[in-house]
Amino acid sequence: MEQRNTILIIDDIDINRDILADIFRNEYEILEAQNGKEGIKLFTENSNKIAVMFLDLVMPVMGGFEVLEALHQEGLIAQVPIIMITGEESVEFEKRGYDYGVIDYIKKPFHQYIVKRVAENVMDLYRYKNNLETLVKNQTSKLEAQNELLKKQSQKLHKMNDTMINTISNVVEFRNLESGQHVKRIRKFTRCLAEEVVQKYPEYGYIKDDLDVIEQASAMHDIGKIVIPDGILLKPGKLTSDEFEVMKSHTTRGVEMIANIIQLDDNSYYDYCYQICRHHHERYNGKGYPDGLVGEEIPIAAQIVSLADVYDALVSERVYKKAFDKETAYQMIISGDCGVFSPKILKCFNAVKGEYEVLADQYTEYKEKEEIETR
Repeated sequence: MEQRNTILIIDDIDINRDILADIFRNEYEILEAQNGKEGIKLFTENSNKIAVMFLDLVMPVMGGFEVLEALHQEGLIAQVPIIMITGEESVEFEKRGYDYGVIDYIKKPFHQYIVKRVAENVMDLYRYKNNLETLVKNQTSKLEAQNELLKKQSQKLHKMNDTMINTISNVVEFRNLESGQHVKRIRKFTRCLAEEVVQKYPEYGYIKDDLDVIEQASAMHDIGKIVIPDGILLKPGKLTSDEFEVMKSHTTRGVEMIANIIQLDDNSYYDYCYQICRHHHERYNGKGYPDGLVGEEIPIAAQIVSLADVYDALVSERVYKKAFDKETAYQMIISGDCGVFSPKILKCFNAVKGEYEVLADQYTEYKEKEEIETR
């Protein structure tokens, strides 16, 4: 910060200026003006080095309040601490000065000790204020830089997680003999339905960032199928009870894998991946798995992905089934043939029916209809 070693005295009485100048002459450079107009000129030319300004209230050409008004209009009044010189005893005069930003008053006739202490206190206060403002500004700049760095690191982490998730999910698709478009379809179906949920039911409190993460995390829903034996995962016929128990374990085995994969400092990403992977086979009436959650016990993100997954299973060809046409798939979900879904989710699904059909056409060719047992 610049060195402030000058005192500006604006007073039309020579002896007043002399008295004030003598008090500070040994320690400061002195600038003097005999009216407000001259004082403003000196102020604007030297404001960066003025430690304090003494301003008389009553002067010819331009008085003290006129000086304050001019400085106020130019936005300069806070640059230098101002002490008013007055012989007035009126509270109204003092209040008016304080309203402009005057720091203190000294009364005529001057008492050297009082003047010096008032000036020193004002200058100390001003230095402290400036130092504090500089400190806050520097700290704010550092925090902004740190926040920008954290933002970039977070974006990089999200990108790494997204790449990793897509890679792992593609491995699951390959083992499951599903088309390479399955993860893309799930993500598109999830995003489409989630946006409708946000619009219709703001009480869930989702924002755009949540939708981005839910869309990404939806690709992890079947990661646990990596550890399911081929004889069960690829079985074309109906699973036995024991085999179905093994198949259901892909939800709990999946969250075990997620705990070792997702960066733990990305909490929202981990939470959504966990919710979706573990609970995307829960059903609103409590007849799903692995935990038998009922109603709104099921995380809304998992409910969204659950419906998206069922729709995709219906309209896609799998090792154990042919693809259903889109209208049949829609009716099966609405009627509860594939498990019970939340009325809110079904209402949103109905609203995006056309969008789902467009998305399905972008990634899938349909086969003739056959009976299905949804897994």
